[in-house]
Amino acid sequence: MLENIIIWLVVGGLAGWLASLVVRGGGSGIIVNIVVGIIGAVIAGWLFGADINQAITIRTFIYSVAGAIILLAVLALINRGRFR
Repeated sequence: MLENIIIWLVVGGLAGWLASLVVRGGGSGIIVNIVVGIIGAVIAGWLFGADINQAITIRTFIYSVAGAIILLAVLALINRGRFR
């Protein structure tokens, strides 16, 4: 159980970090990267119909990064509109 949590934190951090490299202005630290990566995995599971909760594979990792990119892009659009 503890190993699964540690793996999800590491994978979430990597997915969030990669997404922050793609989306300009998305990097906000390791904790935010982990949260963005994990939420990105949930978004990817919902959008792509992928079962992210099964196991961590290359495909689920790519889905997690894609979901994190979508999340950061939406947040960037919201923030851009708020400060105009």
